[in-house]
Amino acid sequence: MEPVKSALPREAVQLYNLFIHGEISRRTFLDSVQRFAVGGLTAAAIVEALMPNYALGQQVSRGDDRIKATYETVPSPQGNGSIKGYLVRPVSADSRDATPSRLPGIIVVHENRGLNPHIEDIARRLALANFMAFAPDGLTSLGGFPGDDYNGGVMFRRINAQLMTEDFVAAAMWLKDRPDCTGKIGITGFCYGGGISNIMAVRLGSDLAAAVPFYGAVAPAGDIPKIKAAILVHHGELDTRLAATWPAYGADLTAANVPNEGYIYPGAVHGFNCDATPERYNKAAADLAWQRTVDWFAKYARA
Repeated sequence: MEPVKSALPREAVQLYNLFIHGEISRRTFLDSVQRFAVGGLTAAAIVEALMPNYALGQQVSRGDDRIKATYETVPSPQGNGSIKGYLVRPVSADSRDATPSRLPGIIVVHENRGLNPHIEDIARRLALANFMAFAPDGLTSLGGFPGDDYNGGVMFRRINAQLMTEDFVAAAMWLKDRPDCTGKIGITGFCYGGGISNIMAVRLGSDLAAAVPFYGAVAPAGDIPKIKAAILVHHGELDTRLAATWPAYGADLTAANVPNEGYIYPGAVHGFNCDATPERYNKAAADLAWQRTVDWFAKYARA
């Protein structure tokens, strides 16, 4: 079901995006929201409408009997020492006989707030599409996602970005080398995770079959010839800064003989896929982007 939207102005959503990306302080965000409190709508109600509601956005229950989920810790000697993550497989892949079926693996990378419930739900959705998914938590070295996005964002800014990138590399190679994985892996991520998806395409080369960045920063132009994975890019039309990077990125990928497609979704903002944030969620865009994502992984990571 599509979350019910309130009629908040686009500027309020833009304020939320600035806040969650650390571009304005919590105090500035709360003070700025006050100017939209008109017509009986309080500032507190606006803030509540903008904040994530993970129960509302959940599509696959943690206890769904079609999946098997565990938390696993992966060694990361070149990073922060180790990284913990959420591993999900469809029960159907393991119930036929004593030997688990080998499945393509998909790494799922969170936004700049750690492994929150929405990203875990994305991993479960991939399991129901008959992949095995691993969602690592970049905040592992500080104790993991703290339970709310604001404090997760504060923690995120304390971690060495280079070491965290190495943690994601370690997680990807661990998934690829598992005996219940086919050895073909893909990666998807959102915002920060979208940027990491592009970076992993550079770093992993032929070890990565496919990458699907949602509204992520692009790889440096000089690194694009290192990419061997098929790249599928999603942006929201109203996320103008990032959407504007697609034409050149697509041209560079094509010049490097990298299979690629990119889509800019009309009327969609940054974070349009996140059904836990109703004011950003765009159901039509999210549904189409998700189907394209599953089809992309089926074409390039399952074949």
